[in-house]
Amino acid sequence: MITRTVPTWQYPRWQDELADLIRDPRELFELLDLDPSLLPDAVKASADFDLKVPRAFARRMQKGNLRDPLLMQVLPLGEELDAHPGFLEDPVGDLQSNPVPGLIHKYQGRVLLVVAGNCAVNCRYCFRRHFPYQANNPDRKQWQQAIDYIAADTSISEVIYSGGDPLALADKQLAWITRAIDGIAHVKRLRIHTRLPVVAPSRIDEQCLTWMTDHRMQTVVVLHINHAQEIDEEVRHSVAQLKAAGITVLNQTVLLRGVNDQVSTLTELSEALFKAGVLPYYLHLLDKVKGARHFDVSVEQAKMLQESLQNCLPGYLVPKFVQEIAAKPSKVPL
Repeated sequence: MITRTVPTWQYPRWQDELADLIRDPRELFELLDLDPSLLPDAVKASADFDLKVPRAFARRMQKGNLRDPLLMQVLPLGEELDAHPGFLEDPVGDLQSNPVPGLIHKYQGRVLLVVAGNCAVNCRYCFRRHFPYQANNPDRKQWQQAIDYIAADTSISEVIYSGGDPLALADKQLAWITRAIDGIAHVKRLRIHTRLPVVAPSRIDEQCLTWMTDHRMQTVVVLHINHAQEIDEEVRHSVAQLKAAGITVLNQTVLLRGVNDQVSTLTELSEALFKAGVLPYYLHLLDKVKGARHFDVSVEQAKMLQESLQNCLPGYLVPKFVQEIAAKPSKVPL
């Protein structure tokens, strides 16, 4: 039995944190002393795609700095409402690969379950910001369709929990789904893609760790961290808890203009991740979702960044530079 350490600080309950998100742009502007001239456009943009920011995440932002890399990821801007050719509501073809509610099957050997339709934080570049979650929100009876689909395809060896953010769902429901997946003998791995251990680290508690590990499958948690500033002591503790439970912890990053499109920033991120016990996994080019053009970085610049990182970091700290293209059989490396 693994002994898990107890934090020296007192976490708030994660349910309380998610019930007390910053949802009004006016509150965010007041809290961070932001330029009020941008507020009207922020209100309009948040009416199209809700503002959601956990207070633990907002505390890592620098007041008065519109270029703060964490703030830039969540701040609604008027330009999100502008239409641009090539920026689509479904940029990666999710809806073409959605055979039963709650399940996406794009790649050989693995399927993705949309186990939650909401997140603790709404990243403005989210490729699923227009996803029809209402049509992919199964009840237990409907979830059986997805479980039967997985059971019928013996080529599926890995199930991925995604969303939304899967950890926004209650542990009781996650435990029920996991038990059902665990009963399918050909599924070897459970992969959980989540931002909650980063933006609300209190989510990693004993109940969460129990369902994550109380089965025969190997568990992999893939975090989503774009900047070293996101990693504080509480995040490092949440990672330590996962690793102490025997869970593999990886990270994926999205390349974002103004946030992390510099070699020094990406180098610092890889170093900070590894120090926290997380291995860099993927660096994604932006999925060209409607409303996120202002984050776009060209393929040419991405290739230059990739080459520079390879020159200054050991190979295990260089994430794989990839992009997702609808209908392709895998992520496409640069």
